Amino acid sequence: MRLTLVGHEYRYAAEQILLTMFPEERPEYAGPEPGVSSAVISLHRGASFSSAVTVLRDGAGGRWTGSARVKNEALTDRLVTDRLLQKCVRLSFYRAAVRMTGRRPVWGALTGIRPGRLVTNLLAEGRTERQAVRAMVRDQYVSPERAALCLDTARASLRANRLLRPEDICLYVGIPFCPTRCAYCSFVSNSVERSLSLVEPFLETLAQEIEHDAALVRRLGLRIVSVYFGGGTPTTLTAPQLDRLMGQLSDAFDLSCVSEYTVEAGRPDTITPEKLAVLKRRGVTRVSVNPQTMRDEVLAAIGRRHTAGDVAAAMAMVRDAGIPSVNMDLIAGLPADTADGFRESLDRVLSFRPENVTVHTLALKKGSRITLEGTPLPDEAAVGAMLDYAASTLSGTGFRPYYLYRQKYMSGGFENVGWSLPGYDSLYNICIMEELCTILSLGGGGSTKLVNAAEGRIERVFNPKYPREYIEGLDKIREKKKAVAAFYGQAAGQR
Repeated sequence: MRLTLVGHEYRYAAEQILLTMFPEERPEYAGPEPGVSSAVISLHRGASFSSAVTVLRDGAGGRWTGSARVKNEALTDRLVTDRLLQKCVRLSFYRAAVRMTGRRPVWGALTGIRPGRLVTNLLAEGRTERQAVRAMVRDQYVSPERAALCLDTARASLRANRLLRPEDICLYVGIPFCPTRCAYCSFVSNSVERSLSLVEPFLETLAQEIEHDAALVRRLGLRIVSVYFGGGTPTTLTAPQLDRLMGQLSDAFDLSCVSEYTVEAGRPDTITPEKLAVLKRRGVTRVSVNPQTMRDEVLAAIGRRHTAGDVAAAMAMVRDAGIPSVNMDLIAGLPADTADGFRESLDRVLSFRPENVTVHTLALKKGSRITLEGTPLPDEAAVGAMLDYAASTLSGTGFRPYYLYRQKYMSGGFENVGWSLPGYDSLYNICIMEELCTILSLGGGGSTKLVNAAEGRIERVFNPKYPREYIEGLDKIREKKKAVAAFYGQAAGQR
């Protein structure tokens, strides 16, 4: 769709609402042309109000308009002004698109990855829970069910935040290796079939980064409250490699205040009793076993080399190892799946009695094989039915949503939701999604997120994405990590 912006440069807001309302379209910046779909989004500041107007045209000559406005007196500093004017842009486009298509997405005019933050912020401003939910429905056109979902995750965020001190941080360790690459995946991870020779050099470099960052944490007086091994698939490493790496981590960092230690054992075909024994001995309290589906034909369609039976065997090993908390992931919208098939998968997952269940919606990533090959997928109605069944079944069996996020190009514009039994919320997941504290990241593709929650200030430091770049880039990594000390030094000076 051709986009024309008049009186503003809010491209991101325009593009995000375009993708929400017209998922098959991509933005082009050119003037309207007969026979081509287009949107002209204008912003004008009057004496009392600033107003956005969107005019949508289809290729057949149809024309639809939508508008939104905000009082100028509400436009205080630059951040507030940008936020409110972008909201006007989104709402004007949304209203025009609803008139054009009749389509009303469950998330209404909301874009962005953290919709629950809006409810958290409203509660922090003094709104009651009922008022916060009503504002989501009335002002953003969010469905009542999704607004209630946001309220549940906001409650979990507030519970977690009450436990955190200003010096608390989470530690992330990225292991960018997998047995094979799944068809839906665009994560930067190398198949060990092709890069086995890189694993040991990677671990040697990671050991040096651990020593460097541990010294930094000690010098800054930070306290680690959660450790998370992600990837990739950390359990792609052998049992001796895991043992050595975790030993290096515990020797270098003070982990005495860690209340949660998670390792993604995502691929059941990487799980062995020997590896689980290492995890248990090293203090791991939570593992993630992620079948994504319990249907063998769907597993084959996404490039997995394990079966649903292998998942059952892996879960038996995890329970025998005595690790107290298990998360299991499912994905709604996978190729070759159906609404009935997804129901069967969820029911089978629940038979293993996991403490956490994370229900993802398939996101169509640019670099994934599904996107590149144009693989047929379940339609929006089928994905919606999958998610509705998950919500009703999980809530009916004692689970509650505790964190959620959205991504670009998600099937049907839906969401990912983490569900937990009482007492089993993942602190790390809440902290990273709600931006409650700093996430210090090590390893390939690690993204350090520096958070000063009191000031609403966030900065990011990125590690090299690919294993070879990471191995060769240790000096650059150390140089970039100086930003961590600068961030906390500045914050300390202001306090």
